[in-house]
Amino acid sequence: MGVANVSFFSALRTSASGLTAQRLRMDVISNNIANAESTRTSRGGAFRRQQIVFSPRVAGLPFARFLRDSGGVEPTLGAVEQGVEVASITEDDSPTRLAYQPGHPDANAEGYVEYPNVNVVTEMTDMISATRSYEANVTVFNAAKAMAQRALEIGRA
Repeated sequence: MGVANVSFFSALRTSASGLTAQRLRMDVISNNIANAESTRTSRGGAFRRQQIVFSPRVAGLPFARFLRDSGGVEPTLGAVEQGVEVASITEDDSPTRLAYQPGHPDANAEGYVEYPNVNVVTEMTDMISATRSYEANVTVFNAAKAMAQRALEIGRA
């Protein structure tokens, strides 16, 4: 990590990026829970669990992200990792579960129905983690805001 120009605004931007990332993570988890029993999708087959992949957000040089994403040399001079961004939303490739239900409309020739690879307990645990991370970023945001307000009050005196 390079030398950063520390300011209240960079702290606010960093925690705001965490808020945005964790909100999207909660949206994806909610979607997984909502589709925990979806046996049919537009692509065919059962719903597949989705996961968020985070990466550090590079700030500083205008071309820092390009260098990082193109597999080039990591930028160091003037580039600082500030916050987080969602790199991608991927599908979990773990196996789906099969249940014997010969009367189900989506049953295969042997009478088995393919159900999503979503475990509601895992999703709820991830949701608690995302909620705690979101709350921590709110705390950081409020602390930085309070420090900025206090600095303004000191400046007026």
